[in-house]
Amino acid sequence: MTRNDLLAGGALWLLAAVPAAAQAPGAPVAPAMPAASTPAPAAATETEQVQFSAAALEYDTGADIVTATGEVRMTRGADRLRAERVVWNRKTGKVVATGNVAVTDPEGDIAYGDSIELTDTLRDGMVDNLLVVLEQGGRLAAVRGTREPSGIYNLDHAVYSPCAVTDSDGCPKEPAWKITAVKVTYDADRQRVSYEGARFHLFGLTSPSLPRFSHSIAQSNDSGLLTPSIGLTRLNGAELVLPFNFALGPSRSLVIAPHLFSSEVPMLEARYSAVNELGAYSIAGYATSSRRSDDLSSGFVSDTTRAFRGYLDGSGRFQLDPNWSISGSMRIVTDRTFLRRYDISNDDRLRTTIALERIDTDSYFSLAGWAVQTLRVGDRQGMQPVALPELDYRRRITDAPLGGVLQLQFNTLAVGRKAGQDTQRAFASARWDWRGVTVAGQEVTLTAYARGDAYNSDDTVATAVDQYRGIEGFQTRAIGALAADVRWPFVGELFGGLQRFSPRVQVVATPRTRNIQVPNEDARAVDLEDSNLFALNRFPGYDRWEDSSRVTYGADWSLDLPGVAITTNVGQSYRLNSRPSILPDGTGLSDRFSDIVGRTNVRIGEFVTLTHRYRLDKDKFAVRRNELDATVGSRRTYASVGYLRLNRDITELEDLQDREEVRAGGRVAFARFWSLWGSAVVDLTDRAEDPLSQADGFTPIRHRLGVAYQDDCLELGLTWKRDYRTVGDARRGDSYLLTLSFKNLGR
Repeated sequence: MTRNDLLAGGALWLLAAVPAAAQAPGAPVAPAMPAASTPAPAAATETEQVQFSAAALEYDTGADIVTATGEVRMTRGADRLRAERVVWNRKTGKVVATGNVAVTDPEGDIAYGDSIELTDTLRDGMVDNLLVVLEQGGRLAAVRGTREPSGIYNLDHAVYSPCAVTDSDGCPKEPAWKITAVKVTYDADRQRVSYEGARFHLFGLTSPSLPRFSHSIAQSNDSGLLTPSIGLTRLNGAELVLPFNFALGPSRSLVIAPHLFSSEVPMLEARYSAVNELGAYSIAGYATSSRRSDDLSSGFVSDTTRAFRGYLDGSGRFQLDPNWSISGSMRIVTDRTFLRRYDISNDDRLRTTIALERIDTDSYFSLAGWAVQTLRVGDRQGMQPVALPELDYRRRITDAPLGGVLQLQFNTLAVGRKAGQDTQRAFASARWDWRGVTVAGQEVTLTAYARGDAYNSDDTVATAVDQYRGIEGFQTRAIGALAADVRWPFVGELFGGLQRFSPRVQVVATPRTRNIQVPNEDARAVDLEDSNLFALNRFPGYDRWEDSSRVTYGADWSLDLPGVAITTNVGQSYRLNSRPSILPDGTGLSDRFSDIVGRTNVRIGEFVTLTHRYRLDKDKFAVRRNELDATVGSRRTYASVGYLRLNRDITELEDLQDREEVRAGGRVAFARFWSLWGSAVVDLTDRAEDPLSQADGFTPIRHRLGVAYQDDCLELGLTWKRDYRTVGDARRGDSYLLTLSFKNLGR
């Protein structure tokens, strides 16, 4: 027998080599075997070739055995082997690898072992003390295992876990959860693990022996049981949800989830979702039978009847081509309390929409419609609007006369109600804007606007608020405005940072406009804010136009320091004419001088974020609007608070009642993986602010409190929620929810 010492990394096409290439004992050293770049004989195909490299090689010509040592590498197709020593019997095709052995399959899974016995295909064999590191995450360890040519692993006395087995310092640790089994089968093609005689271990607690089961470890869609959830409510009792996913294809899925209750009949939930080359869509449905109260004001003390109850929730969007798209959503429920009773949603209005859109660089087209279902106590469903259709087209011309930008718009809208006012509207408008900078640095914007409207309305007496009705029948009006806006920015250093101060003045001239004569469908909730202070029309929609000429003035200021950013603005307007305004008292715009509005934003690194909005009465400087949103802390430990007070004293319009509430939430990470979190909403409104309110100045609406555990492979949470409102059969009271989610387990 002779020994050829090869350079590390040298490659050998072993299957292509012939026995004569080796020398008998005592014979001269043979020339170097063909390197990897040497073409294989024509008789050997690419799939038959085994690429081989090692630090040293021995070849026994009599026994036809090749022994390689030192950083041995074998590759055949997408299968790869690494070991310290490999013995290959070319007669039997048996390959025995020892010493830091690792075998990688085409799926990317890596099998480690003390010794591995394979065939020369590198696709099947037997492994002692096996560890398989899965490409999708997770590990399989076994006393002994075999690998079939199809890529299936059969393991004896094995354990599976996707959890880390070392801590942050690299020391060994017990995984948060694992599955042990007498026999485990891993199908690499299907990305599925099957168990026989399995037990589940969570934080050291062991379950009884489980029946045979399997789960997927793939990120793609697959059939199987999803993670169950457990809850407890006062009305429905204990709840167990058992969702099962049916994979109808790589991008289509149907989830069936029975909800089992201890105090009520079961509820069935089904959700279908799909993705195709045009877009994605999903639709969910809930169905059950339970008692409900149609008298929502009675608080579930009146007679109740058992009836079918359900809910449909769907959405989708499809991109037909680079410009055209269609989207829609559907939310329909059988009654007003179903969503709250079964803790699906707290929304008090549901909206169903559909829209066909086309967008390109300079134009926009939309054909849309929507319908509203009210869940509010006291609201009549027959008074809710159905808008179908709304057509909106806009065209931007960038090379308009005098160098400005011209935007054309055409809009139509039809609003119908089953038991209320019907309105049809159409308008066409043109807006020209020119922007320039003077030699002194002032930024000047000139605007000209013209619009013509046509309205038709029926059953106007059904609208309770006179200002919203308009005159029944066909009405027209013309709107026009000219505006000049001048902003003068100043920039300089302050406190080692950069500050900007920009005073701003805007003048708007517009003639008297017919407002009360036409219906008001989309411009009801008007309020002066910093966001609309310099708007051409400070009403939120198209149906009302602010027809008073005015001058608006204010200033923006900002300061940027290392790690600190502050921005603030403040402003006010003055009406140039003395004719009565259509804006009611309390909106901040009814008198010639408007109220003062402003906003301040403060950001300190990633630790503090604060936004304050306010409106001050122009005469007494009383706070008419006070809104604060603040967050302090990191992503793991933080506190947030939101406070809103509307002290506007508006009594003429139903949409603009005073309100006061506080919202608070936070999370505290008290260990590496554990956190405590909570949130609350409290109504601070009293009858002095809103005579129609039932609040007493401190009325909790709802709160949540929970504890959560989250690491790399497990999410565990317990939530307590209390609702303080009773509406029909949706009673006030406590509910509890236990959530448990395992990585790579649950389908």
